[in-house]
Amino acid sequence: MKLIFFHMQGYRDLPDNFSDKYESVWVNPPTDELCDPVMEGQYLRWNLEEIELAARLGYDGVGTNEHHQNAYGFPMPNLTAYHVAAVTKDVAIVLLGMTLPIYHPLRVAEEMGQIDCLSGGRLVAGWPVGTSMDVNHCYGVTPTQTRGRWAEAHDLIKAAWTRKGPFVWNGKYNKLRFVNPWPKPIQQPHPPIWLAGGGSLETFELAAKENYTYSFLSFGGHLAGNDMMQQFWETNDKSGNDANPYRGGFAQIVMVADTDQEAERLYEQHVKNFYMKSLHVAPQFAVTPGYSTKRSLENSIKKMQAATAFDPAYRRAVTWKSAIESGQVIGGSPATVRDQLLEASKRMRIGNWILLMQLQSMPHDLTNHNIRLFAEKVMPHVRDLWDDEWDAGPYWPSGARKPKLATEAAKSRATDRVPAE
Repeated sequence: MKLIFFHMQGYRDLPDNFSDKYESVWVNPPTDELCDPVMEGQYLRWNLEEIELAARLGYDGVGTNEHHQNAYGFPMPNLTAYHVAAVTKDVAIVLLGMTLPIYHPLRVAEEMGQIDCLSGGRLVAGWPVGTSMDVNHCYGVTPTQTRGRWAEAHDLIKAAWTRKGPFVWNGKYNKLRFVNPWPKPIQQPHPPIWLAGGGSLETFELAAKENYTYSFLSFGGHLAGNDMMQQFWETNDKSGNDANPYRGGFAQIVMVADTDQEAERLYEQHVKNFYMKSLHVAPQFAVTPGYSTKRSLENSIKKMQAATAFDPAYRRAVTWKSAIESGQVIGGSPATVRDQLLEASKRMRIGNWILLMQLQSMPHDLTNHNIRLFAEKVMPHVRDLWDDEWDAGPYWPSGARKPKLATEAAKSRATDRVPAE
């Protein structure tokens, strides 16, 4: 399986009373009151160092995504990807990604093409529809236009990468006399395209139709996300596709320590902090009329009977024990994490794990400890799960090699300082 260290890049220092005092972590948290630009710069440097560490220690991929006007995650993932492309050699760059409805499609084609060239063909091109918070409230896109703009951008970018230019594009939202991006990607006909979603039927169907990887992004965890992934596989089967597990991806919080008890001591405060602060989203921003189609909204309500991760009661109830039992977190000793990850992989048929290993308030040294311990004591025991039957092939960038576990993993563990509680 492919193991991807994925950095959400949240703002690490929100006040204890944040959820009580402020309406939302997204769209309208008062920047001048809450965000220290000097500390923001420090956090950005730590983020890059953590991503580079994961690349050195043998993770198959590293990645990030984008969000706007929020403390949950930083914008401009293409800048992060550009840096990583320049300083790494063989790791896949999983950009999940650039939110198509808020960009000019030709700009996305150019920037992703440049990243692929700089990296030597290691880019995964993630094209999310984007959250309603980002697209509709931060960037002002009419909710009912969101998917139409995404669909046209999708078609235009693929055409820009695969058709001989210059050519004319006369779409509903984009009218261009010259489409002629420079450069085009190294990977032909284009980098692997991944779709990321929260359960929209249209996204399932497009992934199956176009032979894309579908990655389910949820903070309910692998148990709550099981029904949605099974529905994706049913959609894929009806399309006549094979059951290659690399068609599927799943985002999961993973926390590793020397023992189960040590994991609870080190990580519980940060898990609780993440659910209470980073997912404190005002409902009028999270569920905007017109953003989802009627059929997808009905399906989500049917498939996800439990409260969502944005629900205040749900967030307040999170403890380490409840997070482990519910599958919100895969955490504990290396043996515990290995067992949970393998069981979830087989049950949901996941070939690509998007590992969320840095949760907002986690300090830099604790994050590095988590990254290193997973690389040394979990990764070697799980990464070959599908190797005897399936090939990542068209779903993985051609320029990315399967990295061997770096010897630095063992060396760095000898001097790794486990932070105090």
